[in-house]
Amino acid sequence: MRDREEEFRRRKVRIVVVTFENDFLARGYVEDTSLTWPLLVDDTRETYRAYGMLSASFWDIWGPRTWWVYLKEILKGERLRKSEGDISQRGGDILIDPDGIVSLHHVGAGPSDRPAVESILKRIPSAEW
Repeated sequence: MRDREEEFRRRKVRIVVVTFENDFLARGYVEDTSLTWPLLVDDTRETYRAYGMLSASFWDIWGPRTWWVYLKEILKGERLRKSEGDISQRGGDILIDPDGIVSLHHVGAGPSDRPAVESILKRIPSAEW
């Protein structure tokens, strides 16, 4: 999404990252990733539950798709970080239009399961919302 950030900005899309991690770990994440988008902490995981993002299974977390993603990151020279939090918490992507209507609701099956940025952009009108 960072590679297409300017396109999101032109379409007046605001990207927000939600985490369940405590404030200390959330700040570390912002520093480690140079995150520029707002980061909201949902320590009760109410948002996760509301969107059906419950616990992932062992296979979802450590299956071949996850290892493939990690291998690609290593080959790009990225350093893997040990997670300090609950690795079984599913993540996802939610796209909400200005009228509050959810136009994309993707619950990740595991850490490697994210919709393609192109598929997200297709759900956003080219002009301002």
